[in-house]
Amino acid sequence: MLLLAGFWPGLAGAAALGLLVGALAGWPARPTAPLALCGLAVLLAGIALAGIVPGLPGLWLEGAGLLLPPYLAGCALGALARHRVARP
Repeated sequence: MLLLAGFWPGLAGAAALGLLVGALAGWPARPTAPLALCGLAVLLAGIALAGIVPGLPGLWLEGAGLLLPPYLAGCALGALARHRVARP
């Protein structure tokens, strides 16, 4: 909970950046990149939960694992919004 309290501006920024990037880029043509990013998010979460990396690098890893899902969700929502607006 303390990590969330410290990273909330980054979480909001990651979600906002994801919305912007998703709205500008739209849906990807091939699902390779989104699947790879989701796999990376799962891998980061697993490593962070296992506590394999101690100290400051562990904090960076946990921060990346915490910031990547809101970014990806923002990308998906932005791409969905672009798709809904662009429909005839």
